[in-house]
Formats: sequence, structure tokens, C-alpha cells
Amino acid sequence: MPHTLLDAVRQYVEANADAAGVAQTPVPGLTTIRSTTPSGLIHAMPNPLICLVLQGAKDVTLGTQTHTFQAGDSLLITADVPTVSQITRASAEEPYLSIVLDLDPAVIAELSLQMKPQPSSVDTPLKAAERTDAEVVDAALRLMRTLDFPECVPVLYAQRVRELHYWLLVGRHGAAIRRLGWAEGQAHRVARAVAVLRADFKQPLPVDQLAATAGMSPSSFHRHFRAITSLSPLQFQKNLRLIEARRLMMAEGASASSAAFNVGYESVSQFNREYARMFGLPPIKEVEAAKGGAMASA
Repeated sequence: MPHTLLDAVRQYVEANADAAGVAQTPVPGLTTIRSTTPSGLIHAMPNPLICLVLQGAKDVTLGTQTHTFQAGDSLLITADVPTVSQITRASAEEPYLSIVLDLDPAVIAELSLQMKPQPSSVDTPLKAAERTDAEVVDAALRLMRTLDFPECVPVLYAQRVRELHYWLLVGRHGAAIRRLGWAEGQAHRVARAVAVLRADFKQPLPVDQLAATAGMSPSSFHRHFRAITSLSPLQFQKNLRLIEARRLMMAEGASASSAAFNVGYESVSQFNREYARMFGLPPIKEVEAAKGGAMASA
């Protein structure tokens, strides 16, 4: 049985990773990641999560702020926000290794009600690098060890996930994480609108409709949405469309025009401009560059 979290994650991901180095576990929301080479820029819109970097290093950018996370650090994202990440230190001898857990607002709310009140924190969706608390590492190791006994996972995983959330709440990230459990907190109300955007990003979604979903006035909603996600609702929807279009072209071989119309664009030229602004290259050129890189590494 692995003696450290690093050993446990290495063992699991080496046995179960897909071609991209990602191994989804039977525990909902728990993922392990491995990379033997530094990566290119990865654009994503993740759910609130905690990532424990166990080996190697990666940079994560939100807006104009870039944070570096290396072995022993925790990466905390407390809102659905667009991020640009890049694995910067990885090799065949020492791969980049990490474990990622989606944070569960229901578990956070339940635990928070049973705990003493704690100081609040300033809302910033991406937290600067912090050393991972020892109790969090121990709880994550117990959760990973559950995977060694598949028959135990359905019985034990919920309490192991709950324990990990508890140690996160009482640790250095606690004040920021606790906000996710506030049922009527601004972050939770904005999250309801974000869920609608994620589900229906291909359709026009008026701000008035999103504000009503969040239970706010349009002006208040727009202000809180930008404060929590760093984007306006329109920019957020645009990012979702572009990230999905990129996936369709890279993973499914869709043409630029097909991807554009599939994600809700009515103008291919507008799609090309906004794609190049976000990813640095027009869609056709980026697909060609990706194919060239794949052939070179084959």
C-alpha cells in the first residue's frame, strides 16, 4: 500500500491515465493528472476546485494575475472563472503529478453549520500559492487509498470526501471555501446564473433573465458577477463558446465554420477574430499548428 500521497497518485494515474495523462477516479469530482513534458497553454472554465500539486510545477493565470504552483502547494479556485494554465516543470524522470477535487457547496454548507464562525475573506476566485496543510494531505491520502478497494468506494467515499472538505475548511483556505456554502451569499446566487450559462451558452441569454435567476437587480447582478468571475456575463458566455469551439475542432475535427455555428455564432468572421484574440492564432492556423506538433512527436 502506498505510504505517501505522491506514491498513491503516481500509482493510480500510471495505471489509469488516458492519452492526455488524466485519470478520472470512481469518486465523483476526484481526478489525478500526470504529464511527462511541459504543456502548452490550456484554456479552461473549471468548477470551484482544490488542486494539490505533488510533483513538478504549473502556472495559472486569471486576468492579469499569474500564480506559480509547485510541489507541496495548493491551487484553490472558488468560482467558475476562465483560467489559462501551463505545466512548466515536468519530465519522464519526474512527471508533473497532481490531484484535483471539485468542491461541493452542499458539504461545505453542512460542515460550516457545525463549526465555529470564522473570519470572512476578500472574494478573489483564484488564490495565490499556499503550502498544503498536513491534515489535508493526510485526508487526501486516505481518500486515494479507498481506490485500492473498489468494493469499498461506494460505501466509504462520501465520508472521506467530507473529511477532506473539513480539513480544507479549518485550514488556511477555509475562509475562502466557506463562502461557497452560503446559500444566499453573493457567490452562491451568481453560481445559479453561471449554471444557466454553462447549460445554455449557445443561446442568447439576456442579462435581465440571468439576474432574475440570481435573485438580483440587473445592475447588482452585473456588478457581483464581474467581482466574482472577473468577467461580464457576455464575456463569460463568449469564453464558454470559444473553449467549446476549440474542443470541437481539436478533439472532433470540426471545421472552423461548423464549430462557430455549433456554439452559437452567426458570423464566422466574428468568430475568427474573437478566437484569435483569446487563443493567439486564428482557428485554422491553430489547428494546423496542433496537427504539425502531433506529427513531429509521433
